[in-house]
Amino acid sequence: MKPATNFSQIGKYLLLTLLTAGFLFPVYVMVISSFKPNVDIFDLKLIPDWGSLTLDNYVEVFRQERFDRYILNSLFIAVAVTLLALLFHSMAAYALARLSFPGRQLLFGWILSTLMIPFSVTMIPLFIIVKYMGLVNDIWGIIIPSIPNAFGIFLLRQFYLNMPKDLEESAKIDGATHLQIYWKIFIPLSVAILVTLAVGFFLTNWNNYLWPLIVAQNRSLWTVQIAIANFHKERETLWNLVLAASCITVLPTVIIFSFLQKYLVEGIKLTGIKS
Repeated sequence: MKPATNFSQIGKYLLLTLLTAGFLFPVYVMVISSFKPNVDIFDLKLIPDWGSLTLDNYVEVFRQERFDRYILNSLFIAVAVTLLALLFHSMAAYALARLSFPGRQLLFGWILSTLMIPFSVTMIPLFIIVKYMGLVNDIWGIIIPSIPNAFGIFLLRQFYLNMPKDLEESAKIDGATHLQIYWKIFIPLSVAILVTLAVGFFLTNWNNYLWPLIVAQNRSLWTVQIAIANFHKERETLWNLVLAASCITVLPTVIIFSFLQKYLVEGIKLTGIKS
């Protein structure tokens, strides 16, 4: 049985190695191609001519466009949406999980049903609302409609339902209000799940393209995704600049996962599904 077991382990590691290589290959192509001149982008060489690689593409990204401004716009939008969404979603989840009021289950079902409505259906009505609010060509017109997210409320509600009732009852005996229980007990105990949601919210809004494109008609409000889509001439796409800008845009994702990986794993493990 020993040789068979070893062969099985070798097969698993070989399969994992091949899968890893398959996932990393597009990243390798993107990074290497970001250093190539535009005429060499599609030369299909796995090992490029190292003498032809240059940093000019990265310099040109910031020279042709106000790419630093677009990075700051995306960063502000992603951080603002993440912080506001965590605050409002956790408050709504606490109310739906721990408070008793008429229509609670009906309200939760209505919130959950919004997950089945694609953005393409709500896009035009949402733009009309934003227009009447005077938020077209305003960065808050991008941020405010991006805050509501039924999945965040659902995930936090399921987590709060599993919280021991003894903690809440002890706090009430000591005279704590619901706001104090929420802020001083539930929030500290849900750091892992909040970090998990925060990463998801940040990356979603950092990579968001369609809604900022609709609202941010002023060039100064562009995000990095809109800027990347506009690296082209009249009849030619500047793929070298697109790939260089894409590599810059990927960096926050890599940094976030590097520093918050342990919280993500813990948050996923703690997320129980309970009705």
